Amino acid sequence: MRDFPSCFGENGVQVADSSSSSTSKNAQNLVSCVYQCRIQGRSCLITVTWSKNLMGQGVSVGIDDSANQCLCKVDIKPWLFSKRKGSKSLEAYSCKIDIYWDLSSAKFGSGPEPLEGFYFGVVASKQMVLLLGDMRKEAYKKTGAAPIPSTALFVAKKEHVFGKRVFGTKAQFCDNGQIHDMIIECDTIGVDDPCLKIRVDGKTLMQVKRLRWKFRGNYTILVDGMAVEVYWDVHNWLFGTSLGNAVFMFKTFLAAEEKFWVSQPIPSWSFSQRYQDSKSQNLSFSLLLYAWKNE
Repeated sequence: MRDFPSCFGENGVQVADSSSSSTSKNAQNLVSCVYQCRIQGRSCLITVTWSKNLMGQGVSVGIDDSANQCLCKVDIKPWLFSKRKGSKSLEAYSCKIDIYWDLSSAKFGSGPEPLEGFYFGVVASKQMVLLLGDMRKEAYKKTGAAPIPSTALFVAKKEHVFGKRVFGTKAQFCDNGQIHDMIIECDTIGVDDPCLKIRVDGKTLMQVKRLRWKFRGNYTILVDGMAVEVYWDVHNWLFGTSLGNAVFMFKTFLAAEEKFWVSQPIPSWSFSQRYQDSKSQNLSFSLLLYAWKNE
């Protein structure tokens, strides 16, 4: 899935994205979250993708090893959510992996990701590898997993957002960190000089004027005392169709040398590999947003 900026530089961002064309046909209401986990003592990445369509809510789970090889994947189709709870078994690292979910009391917002009243767990060898949701006691009781907290780390998120001028989402820039309200504002219809603004918790942290000349770029903002590098590409909004999408990436850094590492030209890697390599470089968290303009 080649869906990340292929070249980060101090003077701009060039996005290589075969999955996001300038038409709304490819726009999907989905959220993908990547977690750094351990199974049988081995490091792996678990990607949980929540989706929403006319059939209802769905979810898929993929497990990749440290070499970016897919170990296993399972799709829970929307029609199976009529039961709202269940389990499936997979195999990886020569052991059985069980996936349990209960969304019978789940509350959803406008997006596909459940907000509360649910659990989603991945268990291997009676160990809770990954546990999502607020029904933790119910999850441990159902799975029979040892009552040892999961060591999974939330390292990345990819989301599609929709709007006309304002695009909103929730952002958490570090594992177990504060959840922030993030707003991207940009009016490109009938405006001679479009301006891009990014607000976090109501405070404007970034403003780009003369956007037709600066339709790609990067800028550093501070959130929770951390440096967050913002990359944007709004070329489709300005020069494509009226229903085109823009791409935004928010990446946190732990030290100056790590920012230097990511500013170098790098190839367009797959979704999971980018985060495996990011973690090996001690990078913290990445948020990728596809912003689609509605009619």
